Amino acid sequence: MSRNFCRRFLFIAVLFLLPLIFILVSMMMGSYHTTPGEIFRIILGKMTGETAGVDEKTVNLFWTIRFPRVMAACLAGAGLSLSGAVFQSMFKNPLASPYTLGVSNGAGFGAALGIVLSLGTIGVQGMSACFGLVSIGVTFLLASRSKSGSTTLILAGMLVSALFSSLVALLKFMADPFEKLPQIVFWLMGSFSGSSQEKVLYILPVYIAAFVLIWLYRWKINVMSMGDQEAASYGVNVKLDRIVVILSASVLTSMVVSISGIISWVGIVVPHLARMIVGPDFRKICPVSVSLGICYLLMIDGFCRTVSTAEIPIGVVTGIIGAPLFMYFIMKKKVDW
Repeated sequence: MSRNFCRRFLFIAVLFLLPLIFILVSMMMGSYHTTPGEIFRIILGKMTGETAGVDEKTVNLFWTIRFPRVMAACLAGAGLSLSGAVFQSMFKNPLASPYTLGVSNGAGFGAALGIVLSLGTIGVQGMSACFGLVSIGVTFLLASRSKSGSTTLILAGMLVSALFSSLVALLKFMADPFEKLPQIVFWLMGSFSGSSQEKVLYILPVYIAAFVLIWLYRWKINVMSMGDQEAASYGVNVKLDRIVVILSASVLTSMVVSISGIISWVGIVVPHLARMIVGPDFRKICPVSVSLGICYLLMIDGFCRTVSTAEIPIGVVTGIIGAPLFMYFIMKKKVDW
């Protein structure tokens, strides 16, 4: 009993400490190096009103650039990984993710439309959330016409993704080539360079609400992954609970896309890594996916902003890493459901 308790305690400690270590390292990285002691004094100074031993330039750099960027990366990593885990568990399909089901491209079209119409930060994020929900709604509408199950759902998601990709291409053609087009192109490749406290705070209430809903539904998602009849025998309202969970995951993805752009493969690769570590139990997959997702995106973001003088879009690097990694999972037969 004591050995199992120690293992569980150690596992939980690693889940919490690993992201904290990555957050600290990420806050130190950059062309302007910051020490752990300076970071501690800056955060302490925010509460006390005094930042002894830290110059004003470092304090401003931390609160205007480093802190919002790291927080945005944490929200994106946790949100995309958790959404991917939800979709894969709900549909019992290893390819299900926010990207393959059309949510990311739908949210991307909404944000691009907001940029073209000059709607501002709130408008862009609102349009992103709306079209993310529209895309998953259309995907389900198409999939409901067939009885082929998850295969039809993936195909419907691919169709919806292709549709919104074409609409984004149309917006790029119509956009102002000197002002709007560069914003759309850079944004669609994914980046945290434009992160700010305002952008993070705008999405935080809705993000937290969707995140908490999924967290509270962990055991129901576990039961629903066994099948509708099995879930109903446990007293689960399958139709209602499925709608709540899928909408929550879609909103979570839309909120992430609205601040970071489209970041592919995170929602596919990270849940598989979590499943390889803790097995198919969603109650365990949920926290592990969140922890690994935060570490994964912080690591890649650190690489993107330090490997060269010009920052590499993070969506490009996640695709370069994620696709071969998933190929490796397939060859090692790690994606069987």
